[in-house]
Amino acid sequence: MNLSSLGNHVERFGLVLVWLAVIAIFGAMRPDTFLTWSNFSSIFGSEAVLVIVTLGLVIPLTAGDFDLSIAQTLTFCSMLTGLLSARVGIPIEAIIPIALLAGAAVGVVNGAITLYFRVHSLIVTLGVGTFLHGITLWMSDSQTISGVERALMNYVIIYRIFGIPVSFYYAILLAALVWYVLSYTAFGQQLLFTGRGREVGRLSGVAVGRVRMAAFVASGVMGAIAGILYTGTTGSANPNSGTTLLLPAFAAAFLGATCIKPGRFNAWGSVVAVYFLVTGINGLSVLGFRTYVHDLFYGGALVVAVMVSQLVSGRKERTL
Repeated sequence: MNLSSLGNHVERFGLVLVWLAVIAIFGAMRPDTFLTWSNFSSIFGSEAVLVIVTLGLVIPLTAGDFDLSIAQTLTFCSMLTGLLSARVGIPIEAIIPIALLAGAAVGVVNGAITLYFRVHSLIVTLGVGTFLHGITLWMSDSQTISGVERALMNYVIIYRIFGIPVSFYYAILLAALVWYVLSYTAFGQQLLFTGRGREVGRLSGVAVGRVRMAAFVASGVMGAIAGILYTGTTGSANPNSGTTLLLPAFAAAFLGATCIKPGRFNAWGSVVAVYFLVTGINGLSVLGFRTYVHDLFYGGALVVAVMVSQLVSGRKERTL
């Protein structure tokens, strides 16, 4: 293996190596609490929702758009699930498609306003997300809704494989699906063309508007899936549940763009980034740091991730 090939491998898997180093450091400092299977099963199982939100962001980001509404889509669909189950008594099997359609509808609204009124997606999705938050507060009367059908909890958090809740495996399956779509389908290639240059994409025959609309709808559906799983994780719907997930999801999406496929938003890089960040937070918590460290860690990670991803993208472009 020559030096160039070695350098490429280090770049692709650098974050994985750093993640392993972080595990080794915290493990050496607190082996009795950090290096336990119960701790790692908690890390993997508790952050499946964050993984799915991050994957949802990756799709429009690949097309050059932002979706700041995804966290509130999660909250809205979680509340919809909770109300229909606890208050109306609809079976969970019937609620799931309703929630998914609601998420898709949010994506359509985001896409329609962005495309047809030519407003930047950052502004549109921020406004739509704030509007959704208001609807969620109105629906719930600003109260947590409990009493969700136990079957949802069974298939999200109670049933386990190798001690890890099945929600983790749902997240991995969705990551595999996003990876396949982005890497091996015509739609994935069209997303890449659209994100790298919309005019170039149009000249290449890509229906840029349709691709961007599909990306927003996919993001909305992913937000809905995350909302359903969040409700199943807690057994209730909180009107502020998704608010804290937006920052770490963006941090993971941009950090994930520095590994596996450097310079490109990608599914497996995002998964690695989520668990790298969560491992760091978990390790600091084990060491006794207070909860405000979460914001410091996630905020710092987002800034560093954006800078590194821009450097990597710029270098890739210069080598083409």
